[in-house]
Amino acid sequence: MAVRTQLGMPPRKKPGLGKEGEGRIRAAIEGVTPQIDGGRFPIKRVVGETVVVEADIFTDGQDAISAALLYCKEDDPPSLAEAPLEHLGQDRWRGAFTVTQVGRYRYTLMAWVDPFQSWCQSLVKKVEAAQDVSMELQEGARLLREASERAPQPLAGTLKGWGDALVLAEVPYSDRIQLALSPEVASVMDRYPQRLFAYTYPQELLVVVDRERARFSAWYEMFPRSCAPEPGRQGTFADCEARLPYIAAMGFDVLYLPPIHPIGHTHRKGRNNAPQAGDGEPGSPWAIGSEEGGYQSIHPQLGTLEDFRRLLAKAQEWSIEVALDLAFHCSPDHPYVREHPEWFRRRRDGSVQYAENPPKKYEDIYPLDFETPGWRELWEELKRVVLFWIEQGIRIFRVDNPHTKPFRFWEWLIAQIKEAYPDVIFLSEAFTRPKVMYRLAKLGFTQSYTYFAWRNNKGELTQYFTELTHTERREYFRGNLWPNTPDILTEYLHSGGRPAYMARLILAATLGASYGIYGPAFELCQEQPKEPGSEEYLDSEKYEIKHWDIGRPDSLAGLIARVNQIRRENPALQRDWGLRFHPVDNNQLFCYTKSTPDNVILVVVNLDSRYTQSGWVDLEALGLDPHQPYQVHDLINDARYLWHGPRNYVELNPQGVPAHIFRLPTGG
Repeated sequence: MAVRTQLGMPPRKKPGLGKEGEGRIRAAIEGVTPQIDGGRFPIKRVVGETVVVEADIFTDGQDAISAALLYCKEDDPPSLAEAPLEHLGQDRWRGAFTVTQVGRYRYTLMAWVDPFQSWCQSLVKKVEAAQDVSMELQEGARLLREASERAPQPLAGTLKGWGDALVLAEVPYSDRIQLALSPEVASVMDRYPQRLFAYTYPQELLVVVDRERARFSAWYEMFPRSCAPEPGRQGTFADCEARLPYIAAMGFDVLYLPPIHPIGHTHRKGRNNAPQAGDGEPGSPWAIGSEEGGYQSIHPQLGTLEDFRRLLAKAQEWSIEVALDLAFHCSPDHPYVREHPEWFRRRRDGSVQYAENPPKKYEDIYPLDFETPGWRELWEELKRVVLFWIEQGIRIFRVDNPHTKPFRFWEWLIAQIKEAYPDVIFLSEAFTRPKVMYRLAKLGFTQSYTYFAWRNNKGELTQYFTELTHTERREYFRGNLWPNTPDILTEYLHSGGRPAYMARLILAATLGASYGIYGPAFELCQEQPKEPGSEEYLDSEKYEIKHWDIGRPDSLAGLIARVNQIRRENPALQRDWGLRFHPVDNNQLFCYTKSTPDNVILVVVNLDSRYTQSGWVDLEALGLDPHQPYQVHDLINDARYLWHGPRNYVELNPQGVPAHIFRLPTGG
């Protein structure tokens, strides 16, 4: 005990009797799934999805046990709905309920020793042993009469009548036994069980339910200032409106805009991230704030707040939702620097500490100091920023570098926002360590960027997406796959040319139910890095206004449109959980299916951007009849092939389209 005290560990408490009646509780509930970190964090679903709950439920001795799944929407009255649990064997039970509204649900489990089922089990054994069960029938009659007091009429009268019949001498003995063990009696007794000494699992578990776009979405990132139809002019929100038909034609439903706020002048970055900007250079949109305003202001060259609202309305007419960037840091010219100097960390010489990621320096950006004594005021101010844009009509936010701000801040902010606006979606842009990315998802981020951009070979892709879709991760981490961003031009893209762009598009759009591209750089296959081995674009749009020729004949816009149409027409591609990988006898061919009960999509991608690759795909795991031919339909080019059995030949030339997206027959 001295050692325990020395280590600061509290003495172990002895088991007690607890409150009156607890000593007679005999049911046990363990191994509940899904449950994130012992119930500390919620799981995620979208409206219409099912929550399947499993648990180990058992008792001492030989008595029968019953259990129920209890659930409710958090803001509903305190009464709980119930779903039955099915016994799977080996003390494992399963139940399910469907979430029908956006918001938060709670669920837990209840179990109890069931006197009637225990009585039935004992009765069966004695009857099979040819023993006299007259006394047992009297006990059964008592249980049925007690159940009649719990049931409404007319079932109450029926139960009482059954109980009386079990002990009536004029009813033949065999008929009484048959009645006692009848399915009809068992069914009614299951509806009105005796739950004396029931045990309720002590943890109430949470489900956050989002709208469908949280699970299935196609994002297009675009710099508004580069939308002008002619070169040499700053784009405006009106120019963005003119670009909407182009974006809609490609099938995107989310238009993500980098920061639209005034850009600072002090230490403004120049072309290619030069330390100083030349005359007329626009600077990085992420250097937020100037004498013209901060987070709640719009860069005057883009337009007015009314112009922005008009853009949102026009986008809605094209079934496109606008997502806004939340980048909680400031340029040296942001009003906060002057009005709230306590919100920024100082260096030894008294100057404000700018952002750094050695060897990179971001002198045009001041991080906010979340350890300031005025942290409460800072948190509330940032909440007001989010609410301001929600009031303008924004319901999707892409959050810049959330891993550089405190976990507790995000948990608080997202909970506060979603309590008032449960339809809001937050995308976490945190390219950082896996545990940090997962923690942010647990804390409330609706979607998350992933490592997809850097997973290129078959082994890497298989391992990573198995982790995301076949482990506990899938309960709370919704990946959003981006093959490129303004910060990420991977070696695979700048060395593989057009075939690499096509392959990565199809992988992103079919491996993930949500994906995005940074355009028009992607569809125009902009592939020149700043320098060999760099992931920075040469002449990056982050530091200059670009003019894009979106009508170029070599654009991938047509293929993108076809792929997005395929996604909309096939439910299997609108969720992540039906993903399954299949063997191919060529490591350059990557093969997988995504499926729902009525829709099976087979994707085969040539990962080699230079050479034709061929091989035999093995679909034995799908249980195909080896003796029956079947037709597969390539949804990209409308070709159809007659296949036989589970093993079939494919050949893909990357200079054409380096992938098949097949729809397989279902239902026999």
